[in-house]
Amino acid sequence: MEKPANGGPLRPGDVVEVRSAAEIVATLDRDSALHGTVFMPEMIAYVGQRFTVSRRVDKVCNMVDESGSRRMRGTVYLEDLRCDGSSHGGCQAGCRIYWKEEWLSKVGDNHAARSGVASMAASAELERTAGTATHPATPVDESGAQVWRCQSTDALKASEPVRRRDFGQYWRELTNGNFKPIPFVALLVRAIIMDALHHFGLIRTLPLQGPSKVGSKREMLGLQPGELVRVRSAEEIAATLDHRGESSGLSFDREMLPHCGGTFRVKTAVRRIVDEKTGRMLKIPKDCIILDGVACSGELSVNGRWFCPRAIYPFWRESWLTRVGDAGDQPTEQSCHR
Repeated sequence: MEKPANGGPLRPGDVVEVRSAAEIVATLDRDSALHGTVFMPEMIAYVGQRFTVSRRVDKVCNMVDESGSRRMRGTVYLEDLRCDGSSHGGCQAGCRIYWKEEWLSKVGDNHAARSGVASMAASAELERTAGTATHPATPVDESGAQVWRCQSTDALKASEPVRRRDFGQYWRELTNGNFKPIPFVALLVRAIIMDALHHFGLIRTLPLQGPSKVGSKREMLGLQPGELVRVRSAEEIAATLDHRGESSGLSFDREMLPHCGGTFRVKTAVRRIVDEKTGRMLKIPKDCIILDGVACSGELSVNGRWFCPRAIYPFWRESWLTRVGDAGDQPTEQSCHR
């Protein structure tokens, strides 16, 4: 199937329609994938609907083996559509969904008429194909644990390595419509400076380090979705971290630092996520919070993740937060959508 964008790649701002189930099925291989990108059951609900392209995905950070950034081709994000984990054991990671251009039709193009019967049959076939891919024929690993498959676990199959000094990866971010010239130059200059500082050991990968191996006692709040919270100051958070910059194994990332002092609503408490490296479901026994509208920007990292569009949700310990209204806090909610 030919790409939809009138002879050229889709760009941010383009309005597209997700193609019919029959058209999508025709693009998939036996693994329910196109060029390594899996079409997941959670995506079926969007078939036939229209969305705006929010960003091209030409480069992503690699969280599978952390060997460096990866090059993707013919892939976009639609608005902030995220996987709800409904077909992946209730995974709560909330990853943004990759859309191959072949699965989309730019609005204004001619669309073939679809009969209701054919659409229902094709929808059933797409659901079967996607569902089978989610649960492989051998759904357990050597330890007997359930193994899940999704776009994140198959990220290496859908991409190729990109050298850190390959400046083409940055040029694409300017020419593909993801960034305007001034913000692009500002980000690139900052990235180069931070990379140099990190190379000479002047800044750490994790920005905060605790005073002891154990860190101070963690405060439990029992936060619920919708509650308004304030992110504590960097000094307060550092007091909860050990010498590795972690609190009970959860690290405080550099991308989280700008949110210190900000006020946000609790999106959800995370209890289970699919591990991108193994496909196994990880159960999270301790407090782990996602804040609404707070996502990794890919702009502050020192390991080559600049310009990454994945907007992964950071996980927060309750001891890094305080309820608004407690200890005289005032609601000053900030918007941090990327």
